[in-house]
Amino acid sequence: MTAAEDGEVGVSGHGTGGGTVVAVLTYRRTQLLPPLLAELVAQAATVAPRAEVLVVDNDPDGSAAGVVLRWAGHGVRYAHEPRPGISAARNRALAEASGADVLVFIDDDELPSAGWLAQLVGSWRTWGCAAVAGPVSARLLAPASAWVAGTGVFDRRREVTGALLGGAGAGNLLLDVRQVRELGLTFDERLGLTGGEDTLFTHQLVHRGGELRWCDEAEAVESVPADRVTRAWVLRRCFRSAGSWSRAEVSLAAGAAGRLRTRAGILAKAAVRVALAAGALAVAVARRDAAARGAAVGTLAAYAGLVVGAVGFVPGEYARVATGTPVEQRSRVSGR
Repeated sequence: MTAAEDGEVGVSGHGTGGGTVVAVLTYRRTQLLPPLLAELVAQAATVAPRAEVLVVDNDPDGSAAGVVLRWAGHGVRYAHEPRPGISAARNRALAEASGADVLVFIDDDELPSAGWLAQLVGSWRTWGCAAVAGPVSARLLAPASAWVAGTGVFDRRREVTGALLGGAGAGNLLLDVRQVRELGLTFDERLGLTGGEDTLFTHQLVHRGGELRWCDEAEAVESVPADRVTRAWVLRRCFRSAGSWSRAEVSLAAGAAGRLRTRAGILAKAAVRVALAAGALAVAVARRDAAARGAAVGTLAAYAGLVVGAVGFVPGEYARVATGTPVEQRSRVSGR
């Protein structure tokens, strides 16, 4: 049996004896791993005890094993999670870090800023909260047109350090492992091929009494390839992100009556905002303002996603065909 088949390359065992595990989830993007692992290994020594780096490979073929093996002597560990979907990979990271104090997620297409890990861990130690989120800025690898930039997709969230949040993504997220376990949280595997599992998870964390705070100094930078700096891609992202939010809100509402009220509120809000956006689009077209057109169309896409998410339909952003190539599909995930 090979190391990849066994599921472990590098340091064996689950998690650390306390301390920090930094998890990178990857799926057939091995070319992104070397610069990220080099930076994570360097930052691992900035916290005590030294952090461990965990790579969770979601490729059934275990394509990242060879790359990760070269880092085995530097505190990097490999776990092979063949079940498809980002939720399965995130839950595998939670299981692998079961003996750690904190688990930190960073995406494989990101690079941490200087002092990133120390800022996240230091903030968690100061606040004692269940989770800490940080900003993910975008580095575009191709120029964005005024229309694409106008959608605001690449204008990322910033908050005041220490701010309490109602939810966050998991591209730059620290979790207190003990508190997550006590809250009974895992990532919903029904959302593994649609995305939005992190939105639901962090909303559930707050809904169940956990505290989620922001650390603006703990920045990660995402490299955005040219095929994402397009009108089609940013509109899909507007649609999916809004749908993830509304789906989470509906699923957390109490009882059937609560879900009905939440859906009704979302639909009423969407009706008003769609009308305003349609008016803004008409003005932008008359003025030949590309950025304003992008903003208006992006808003229309977002509120369409909000409505669709509220009734349980979501696009399959991470869906795969048999060869492992991502494809677009739709699935239904509704509240009970």
